[in-house]
Amino acid sequence: MDSLNVKELDSYEKQAPQSSGRKKLLSSTIIPPLAITVSEGQRRLLRSYHKHLEDLGLELLFPDASDALILVGKVPLCFVEREANELRRGRSTVTKSIVEEFIREQVELLQTTGGIQGTLPLTVQKVLASQACHGAIKFNDCLSLEESYRLIEALSLCQLPFQCAHGRPSMLPLADLDHLEQEKQVKPNLAKLRKMARAWHLFGKAEGCDKSRTCSSPCPLVNHHEKKTADL
Repeated sequence: MDSLNVKELDSYEKQAPQSSGRKKLLSSTIIPPLAITVSEGQRRLLRSYHKHLEDLGLELLFPDASDALILVGKVPLCFVEREANELRRGRSTVTKSIVEEFIREQVELLQTTGGIQGTLPLTVQKVLASQACHGAIKFNDCLSLEESYRLIEALSLCQLPFQCAHGRPSMLPLADLDHLEQEKQVKPNLAKLRKMARAWHLFGKAEGCDKSRTCSSPCPLVNHHEKKTADL
């Protein structure tokens, strides 16, 4: 289970033992509600399926003052978390644009499927994917002890906890401090070892062959010396 799957699980309400089994996304209240402009047909469709939308964390209000306006009182919790992360980084607000995209997506699905709830909505998936990456803890971020415990616990639920979705490492082995206090060990001279190996390969075998010769097979160098002595 990767970090995105963990976020998906955390986005749903906990199911009661005797519940119908229908998953509901966690939602967060917006004060004041967001005003979204829609067509009259879209407004009627959204009003007909407002209970279905509540399961997706979207609570809509339909003021009588306008036939082309809806108010959004609740949104999926991950939308609010994304907004907080963006503002913390000094960026502009994103909640309204995400909600508008979410409503457009749901209108299209309602028109084609009639309210049948399938997988996690695409807009929610994109927000969760962004949160899993951009909202992640970075190097040099200060964490409390409790936050550190939660981080380790979340990593233990992942199938690949050693890197993020882009392949960047998410954990590294700790240094052995006892080993660092020891005297610096001299590294082997690989170049010198290679030269020694080549020298043994060229001369070691010949030397071993000379030592293994028997008296019945005199060395050519000895024979040459004996012949020179006889000539004298």
